[in-house]
Amino acid sequence: ICLCSFSSMNSTTRLDNVDDAFSKNFISCALGCTINCINGAFVYTYFKGQVFQHDPRYVLYIHLVVNDMIMLTVSVVLQILTYTTLLTFAPCCIMLLILVTTNNPLNLAGMAVERYIAVCRPLHHVHICTVQRAYALIALIWGVSFILALTDIIILLATKPLSAFSGAVLCYPTYVYNTKYHEVQSLTVQVLLFSFVFLTLIITYLNVLYTAQAASGSNQASARNARNTILLHGVQLFLCMLSFISPFLITILVTTWPRNRTNIIFTTFLFTNVLPRLLSPLIYGVRDQRFMLYFLILVLFMNIFPDKIMAFIPFRPG
Repeated sequence: ICLCSFSSMNSTTRLDNVDDAFSKNFISCALGCTINCINGAFVYTYFKGQVFQHDPRYVLYIHLVVNDMIMLTVSVVLQILTYTTLLTFAPCCIMLLILVTTNNPLNLAGMAVERYIAVCRPLHHVHICTVQRAYALIALIWGVSFILALTDIIILLATKPLSAFSGAVLCYPTYVYNTKYHEVQSLTVQVLLFSFVFLTLIITYLNVLYTAQAASGSNQASARNARNTILLHGVQLFLCMLSFISPFLITILVTTWPRNRTNIIFTTFLFTNVLPRLLSPLIYGVRDQRFMLYFLILVLFMNIFPDKIMAFIPFRPG
């Protein structure tokens, strides 16, 4: 997710010796490659199963996974760059433009609404929640994210002299976007974004909960499962928020243990920016009965007729 914890990385690069710097970069690269391989297996499973490509729920889920892979890759690359080299403003801004942090929360809101419609408006679900509309929602999410990212660059162009863009910079957001206007814009976006997503999750959860209590039999089981899925989205939202609270966490920990500053910054980066990129897709993918069975079939049977095998396996919708 975002590199807010890199706000102190400049100090880290100056205080770490060569061995410590190599160890930290090696750990980040190893974890990043491992997590991307696991998430890549989920993406491979999605594209091997036609049943998933025709379900908007899985379209939104795989977008979540791909977005996590992109953010993790850019995050690790930027961390390595802070130890090895300085970028000019142009390539740095391009990388920060790719490192959007609003995609996942908005995607989670879309997934929660899809589950709400599937349970509370089942007769309209097939018409409202289509694959084409899922792709349109993804395009809208990326459009909003890029507009917000471009706003940071526009503020930079409006407040900085042209000579400032010719030099090299340590490429992390809080160093590049360091004006008071960026602080106000960042705080406003974070508050509005998470308030919107949180309210969406709460409203959809309460409606699904009411439907689960009123339903009976298989409908009640389906509604209860959808309610648990929305709760899971809440956990995923919390994982997304970790990167935003990491600067405050670093400040508290460094104030308490100032001698462990570099280790605190690096450890916080791993737990708030790297590991959540695995946990969020993993817990959702493992919980989904159909997706996980398909994944295991691909592994065990080496791609031998997975679609035909899946046709005989019952599943409980999420």
